[in-house]
Amino acid sequence: MLNSLKGPKVAEQWDVYLTSEVDQWLNDLEKSDPESYVLVNQAIWILACHGPAEGRPLVDRIRGSTLHNLKELRPGSSRRSEVRILFVFDPWRSAILLIAGDKSGSWRTWYEEAIPLAELRYAEYVADRKKESER
Repeated sequence: MLNSLKGPKVAEQWDVYLTSEVDQWLNDLEKSDPESYVLVNQAIWILACHGPAEGRPLVDRIRGSTLHNLKELRPGSSRRSEVRILFVFDPWRSAILLIAGDKSGSWRTWYEEAIPLAELRYAEYVADRKKESER
């Protein structure tokens, strides 16, 4: 379900994992909008380096979720898109990128659809981690 984002290690760097859906979205973005792809990857790198200490304008808390620690990564983009990536920091010192997309033109409805999906993906992730630890 998850893919790891690897790069040079920095002191206290957080691991970043992507759901397969986010990984596919990034692959599609690389082909359709290479400039935004670079900006998104830069934002993910900053997130990995700073962890929960990173704040606005790059990271903001999501309101209206059952997950008190659901956040959004708000990278720049090269066009009229408004890229958002919903993520969570888990208890194992990892950032889990749960859902990604372009919310331009769908400011409210994007969150109405994305938040429940992010909550579901995180619940699946936690269940998988618990199964792994029981082995």
